[in-house]
Amino acid sequence: MTIASGHDLAGPRPARRRSSASSAPSADPDLEAKALAIHQRLCPVYGCPIPYFHSLDPLSELVSSLLSHRTRNADSGRAFKALRARYPDWAALLDAPVPEIEAAIAGVTWPELKAPRIQAILRAVMERHGSLSLDFLAGLEVEAARAWLEAIPGVGPKTSAAVLSFSVLRMPALPVDSHHHRVAQRTGLIGPKVDVGPSHPILRAQLPADWSAQALYDNHEILMLHGQAVCHHRNPACGACVLLDLCPTGQARQAGTAPA
Repeated sequence: MTIASGHDLAGPRPARRRSSASSAPSADPDLEAKALAIHQRLCPVYGCPIPYFHSLDPLSELVSSLLSHRTRNADSGRAFKALRARYPDWAALLDAPVPEIEAAIAGVTWPELKAPRIQAILRAVMERHGSLSLDFLAGLEVEAARAWLEAIPGVGPKTSAAVLSFSVLRMPALPVDSHHHRVAQRTGLIGPKVDVGPSHPILRAQLPADWSAQALYDNHEILMLHGQAVCHHRNPACGACVLLDLCPTGQARQAGTAPA
């Protein structure tokens, strides 16, 4: 199965680094075992190891991730390319009129919100670091790098993890999107009231602390792809799901006892 993206596949990967587990919550051993079983079940289906779909510097990945919120990959990819074509570098975007930026990214959801937000976040990077670059994050532990990013208003757990994982930094961080979250919730890895943001440390703690960036990237991708292909928001194809014996929601739906 192909991964939709507006960018090229990654080139050679830099050396991997371990994630700091100091702030990770303790995980239930049964859920750890289930998380591994789900990973092992889905990897052959979606073809692990999965090639990285971005090879961007971390600041560009930050902009790309902000554009992608609640937007199809193809649309956010076109908007990203439009920004790169219009502005020679991200510094040029800092002083651009907001309506001009909004027009360039018109294909994404909420361009009227994303245009000023992207500009404000780039300004925050400049003010806090002294230059428009996030390359310095390579020298930090994963949790410290995520904390630095999330201290910027408008940058949440999914965006910080995406910047570290998807960019050329290739750091071991686990992003969780809405599809990934839905599969995790239905299989019981997280509770029914755990939102996407708070699910990040829970789902990361269920996976081995020493997993490589590639392994964590694979985990995100296979759960996301499974959510897109099988575990749909409406009318999931539970009868065709390879996780059915691990999924209490799917079993209840098959038995006709799941709530509508």
